[in-house]
Amino acid sequence: MQDYSYIKHKPQNKLFFKWCILLFFILLLLGFIKRNFGNANQEITSPLPQVGGLEKSIISFFSQKPKDSRILLANIKKLTDAVGGSWSIYVYDLSNDQGFGINETTIYNAASVNKIPLLASLYYLAGKGEINLDQQVTLQAEDIQDYGTGSIRYDPPGTTYSIKTLARLMIEKSDNTAAYIIGRQIIGMDKIQKLVEDWGLTQTDMENDKTSLVDMAKLLTKMYQKEITSEPLTLEMLGFMDKSDFEDRIPGQIPKEIKIYHKTGDGPGNIHDIGIVMLDKHPFIIGFFTADITDNKTATSTIARISKMVFEFMKS
Repeated sequence: MQDYSYIKHKPQNKLFFKWCILLFFILLLLGFIKRNFGNANQEITSPLPQVGGLEKSIISFFSQKPKDSRILLANIKKLTDAVGGSWSIYVYDLSNDQGFGINETTIYNAASVNKIPLLASLYYLAGKGEINLDQQVTLQAEDIQDYGTGSIRYDPPGTTYSIKTLARLMIEKSDNTAAYIIGRQIIGMDKIQKLVEDWGLTQTDMENDKTSLVDMAKLLTKMYQKEITSEPLTLEMLGFMDKSDFEDRIPGQIPKEIKIYHKTGDGPGNIHDIGIVMLDKHPFIIGFFTADITDNKTATSTIARISKMVFEFMKS
């Protein structure tokens, strides 16, 4: 007798396949609605990430688009080659934990970028109750660092500041005297070094002012994800990095409505900047270390131009 079982069940197989396709498109539609309308009526209270786990995975699945960073990096290298000097560039996508760059693990003189670990260490200890940010500190003559940036060096010994004010001036004004007091008098460089190593920074030497972009990106990621201290202290800490006296690099050509938490650094032949660009639903870290730069103005404008290129790439 001929077996007709295949013919009998074939329509059911087709029906099952149609239901699978319908389910897929329903999930796709739900993902679109979540991305574009899910938070329309919610008040935004924090610039920091609020989603995680399965929800983050679902949103990421529907929102990610295939991108090829190789063309972008090739175009970036053309710009840096024209400027000359040595360049380290790193981009880290906080929405999918992926990064790409040029010489991103090369160790450079950190200059004032080392004030990021100082800030993180200070707020970590404040969160632990080991430091009172409202405590008053009296400026001593031997604390004054009479070079580089900052205004405290012009104040007379005996002037008092809260530790929080010192932290703000250290970041917003890149004040070297404030950094010296925080690093040497309030915390201690050995303790800061131990903290950065505990946070997984393997290329950072605080005493000798050396680090890499990958290390600083690790630290900024921890700050962004509120792994350093509490949410209120995290918002305060990052708030110092929002606006500074040095906004002509990463923020230079990015739309003004985009919040950027960043820290610059300067030294002989060094033009640095690294920060978090709060691109809606797709935030990323971008960093620049340079050495042997002979034209500071051109290097600065090139950092701004590359930052805009990366911004356009990441939002596409």
